[in-house]
Amino acid sequence: MITTGQKIATQRVERSRLQDTDLNNIKFGRVFSDHMLVMDFEDGAWKAPTIVPFADLELSPAALVLHYSQTIFEGLKAYRTANGGVSIFRPQANIARMNRSAKRMCMPQIPEDLFLDALVQLVQLDKDWLPEGDEASLYIRPFLFASDEYIGVKPSDNYKFIIFTCPVRSYYNEPVRVKIETNYSRAFPGGTGEAKCGGNYAGGLYPAKMGQDQGYHQLIWTDGLTHQFIEESGTMNVFFNIEGTLITPALDGTILHGITRESIIRIAQDEGIRVEERPVTVEEVVSAARNGRLRSAFGAGTAATIAHIATIAFGDEEFTLPEIAERRLANQVGQRLDDIRRGRVADPYGWLVPVA
Repeated sequence: MITTGQKIATQRVERSRLQDTDLNNIKFGRVFSDHMLVMDFEDGAWKAPTIVPFADLELSPAALVLHYSQTIFEGLKAYRTANGGVSIFRPQANIARMNRSAKRMCMPQIPEDLFLDALVQLVQLDKDWLPEGDEASLYIRPFLFASDEYIGVKPSDNYKFIIFTCPVRSYYNEPVRVKIETNYSRAFPGGTGEAKCGGNYAGGLYPAKMGQDQGYHQLIWTDGLTHQFIEESGTMNVFFNIEGTLITPALDGTILHGITRESIIRIAQDEGIRVEERPVTVEEVVSAARNGRLRSAFGAGTAATIAHIATIAFGDEEFTLPEIAERRLANQVGQRLDDIRRGRVADPYGWLVPVA
């Protein structure tokens, strides 16, 4: 267990809701643990954080975030490990990414040591909410939003930072069907594509719904200027196995710096798999699918981890990819990542932060 630098004041719930919750039957993102951390930024400085019972917020109708979307968030997970403990996976990477998002959105950065203390102590407190099972984890949601009561387009002076957790199982219960989107755009050069801010996701809801109405789980976004280059898949980074080479779009300012993405690349390289981070054209992927060179494709993100893609649609064409059992490369990397996160094998990268 790590030693935290600051003991955070904690108000425990009088009665846990856990005894009334069936952790074997939960929907992703619908059930929440007992506590949350709250910290305010006022008068140019962060106030002392507190851990309090999970509860509704009291918010002014004039809160700046409701009108101008100055809000950012993160997503990470804690896992039960083979030795009976609980560890958070790569929290330092999420902390660094959130502070990069904060800078882009004109928001105050959160002290990294304090952020880590908050994560560790909150997970320690609610670790019993972590379900049992190979697909289970405790999802952790830090977020920061503008709290000024002000109707005017400017950076807020005051902010509220909150972390809560929720017990989860698989995000997708089956391989996903995706459609390559060449009409609507998610991000543009110079925009907020690589920041994890709320507006990025709100703008994608309508085209994603149109795809869902056609029977697809997610979209594969293409670049906003030409629609010739692959960017992301819905809420995930995307990978393609073309004849044994694992290919993923290079980070160019419009694509989220995925922590699962980075982990997969590191593991694949260490496993002797050829990895290419570079611009990936729609034509390259479609051509590989047409002639059978596309051996697999998958999305990668904290919520889904690895989401195998079953079919890819482009225009009037739809390509069915090989069965999951046949995807040696994707399964090899995914298994290695899961084994590290759950402590079944040694963690050679120092990615796990044990909390219990």
